[in-house]
Amino acid sequence: MSLSRPSVAALLSLALATPAAAQDFNAAPPNAPDQQPAFEGQTRAPVLEEDLTLDREVILDGLEHPWGMDQLPDGRWLVTERPGRLRIVTPEGAVSPPVAGLPAVDARRQGGLLDVQVRDDFAETRRVWWSYAEPREGGETGTAVATGVLSGDDGTMEEVEVIFRQMPGWASTLHYGSRLVFDGSGALFVTTGERSLPEPRQLAQDPATHLGKVLRIDPMGGAMPGNPRIKGGAPEVWSLGHRNIQAAAMGPNGALWTIEHGPRGGDELNRPEPGGNYGWPVITYGLDYSGRPIGNGETASPEMQQPLYYWDPVISPSGMAFYEGDMFADWQDSLLVGALAGQALVRLELEGTRVIGEARYLMGQGRVRDVDVAADGAVMILTDAANGALLRLTPAD
Repeated sequence: MSLSRPSVAALLSLALATPAAAQDFNAAPPNAPDQQPAFEGQTRAPVLEEDLTLDREVILDGLEHPWGMDQLPDGRWLVTERPGRLRIVTPEGAVSPPVAGLPAVDARRQGGLLDVQVRDDFAETRRVWWSYAEPREGGETGTAVATGVLSGDDGTMEEVEVIFRQMPGWASTLHYGSRLVFDGSGALFVTTGERSLPEPRQLAQDPATHLGKVLRIDPMGGAMPGNPRIKGGAPEVWSLGHRNIQAAAMGPNGALWTIEHGPRGGDELNRPEPGGNYGWPVITYGLDYSGRPIGNGETASPEMQQPLYYWDPVISPSGMAFYEGDMFADWQDSLLVGALAGQALVRLELEGTRVIGEARYLMGQGRVRDVDVAADGAVMILTDAANGALLRLTPAD
């Protein structure tokens, strides 16, 4: 597959959904109609109506299932492709050959090369962090995080070290989770999935394992000081009881927010607290893919945390960012979320930790795998496809 910078004709002005069309996503019936939210506004927030038109610029297409991205200080973008390629893309759409020196990945099904992050000191250190599905002995795989130093010619990753390995490994090619987020103290949050299958699913409730967890680690390896002390827990564990977290971001107030894939119904937004138990698979909204309840079909427990918001039907969330920029004046501090099954960019308007409105853009125009905000305030998205793309969204003049 060839990578190409699209012609000027690829710059399209796309009108947002009209209020009548926008109502469609809340009109869809839930998968679990007998379940009730724990509090008002926990699901199906009012649809936000806007008089806004977006310009959608294709920066680069021909990417093979791109998964993660981060902007470098000079404006270029690091972009991962699931088969194991890390590329550098300029704002004009020029693309590098794959960066050499990365470890092998297991790219079957939901595996591959996943998220990528740099810190503010990249110009001095040239250090990069990335996550991936690591092949292991006996057919097992696991989420892993590595770091390395990008060579001066941008061609090779040097001094590569694996700083985190999800334990135990499992013979599954599903639910790797895998977003990377730095906090204000320099710690690195790593999100994982519980590997999906019935047996490892139960380990989301076992704090001694890394499955179905939010982990907080030192960027060069090991647990970070200040983590919660959970009885019998691994020292890296920040929170437990998660299903498959593929969206995570630091909020304006310095707290981590996550969104995880639910079953059929039950994608959920959380702000994980240290030591918090978020329920999976003991409590959840939605149903199993068979149409049967998960466990005993319970949605609440006094010992477990409720999501701040959930979707039924699901959007299949992947990638998120808080909007803090100059281009979209009405979007300040909104939460922008990629939707895979929902094929949309989702915007949540917040009041504290409460969702007070939801809007969806580019509906039906592709699976959105990752979302970021460029230094100039433009919204960047990756579309997940065999011919995936890096897109730049701005308000139309």
